[in-house]
Amino acid sequence: MTDGQGDDQFEATSTEARGGPTVLRILVGAQLRKHREASGITRQAAADAIRGSEAKMSRLEAGRVRFKLRDVADLLTVYGVADGSVRDEMLNLAAQANEQSWWHTYNDTIPEWFSTYVGLEQAATIIRTYEVQYVPGLLQTEAYAHAVIELGQAVGAQILQRVELRIHRQQVLYSERPPDFWAVIDEAVLRRNMGGRQVMRDQLDHILEASKRPNITVQVVPFDRSDAAAVGGPFTLLRFAEPDLADVVYLEQLNSALYLNRDIDVEVYLKIIDRLAAGALTPRRSTELITSVRDAL
Repeated sequence: MTDGQGDDQFEATSTEARGGPTVLRILVGAQLRKHREASGITRQAAADAIRGSEAKMSRLEAGRVRFKLRDVADLLTVYGVADGSVRDEMLNLAAQANEQSWWHTYNDTIPEWFSTYVGLEQAATIIRTYEVQYVPGLLQTEAYAHAVIELGQAVGAQILQRVELRIHRQQVLYSERPPDFWAVIDEAVLRRNMGGRQVMRDQLDHILEASKRPNITVQVVPFDRSDAAAVGGPFTLLRFAEPDLADVVYLEQLNSALYLNRDIDVEVYLKIIDRLAAGALTPRRSTELITSVRDAL
């Protein structure tokens, strides 16, 4: 085993605790792609070796499906990976990637495309988000989250489960190694009454308290700053410590989501979030504005 291979496997293992199967699937898929490319084998030839299609291989290498351990073993053999420790580690990681995550219990109430986001969010080391309508989910109180989710298509028990999931997701910000969370929000978020005056008071107090933490930054784009008008809708940019995980831009739509990870797309959104942060109020002045809005309720 080379030093580089050892580092890659260690990174993947260390990610499991936070990112769960979602991230492990991506990392294992990336490792399989690297071994294939190093061996000079085409994707179609690899697909033939596991009695599958090129489309199946594409999904495997992208980490979008669960792994059959026999397929992983066969691919490693075809790629000429003979080192027993490397094979064992890859098979072990593939098995872990097939396990169910803690948010699996909410699968009946959330779509698969959002389950993917939760896994990425839990693994990110930096989360930067821009919101124009609502308080970012990781900063919502339970009552505020209930009011927001009620506006959607969820009904009855689904509402309670989605609120529970949202609150559970927030634990990542208070973990032993929390990500840096940087939220830029429009002033309209502070003034849109969700759930009534008391709910809004509690919500703004929660933002003020959360922003005292060293890993949480909140900036407000006031109404008199026009830069944000040309940005469009909300988005979230996720960055990871693992070299095999590219930055991801998450764009949520009504019934689906887009995940952008091409360098050219990510660069556009990096420039946008940087411009928004530069044009927004400083964290201190943002705190003052949030406090004034809260006191006026």
